Amino acid sequence: MALVTSLGAEKPVVIFSKSSCSMCHSIKTLISSYGANATVYEIDEHPKGQQMERELKALGSSRPSVPAVFIGHELVGGPDEIMSLQLKGKLVDLLKQANAIWV
Repeated sequence: MALVTSLGAEKPVVIFSKSSCSMCHSIKTLISSYGANATVYEIDEHPKGQQMERELKALGSSRPSVPAVFIGHELVGGPDEIMSLQLKGKLVDLLKQANAIWV
């Protein structure tokens, strides 16, 4: 779990994704629509992608294991958690607290 947690702590917003995943694309688009510049790891294209996927599952990331979103160095979760935050009006506040956006 050291690889995923260390990568997740490097930037305010880190997304573990797969290039062919439509939900991953939607979550990346949603977060970037607020002006956040997420660091994205496409685990299907990364040399350590299988290790990343195993670690995400071990951390309890939702099924499937991607997208998995870290905000403010913490694993927030997958698409269900991100969409829930969005619907409750809390996603922007979380991005602000993580210094991912300023407005």
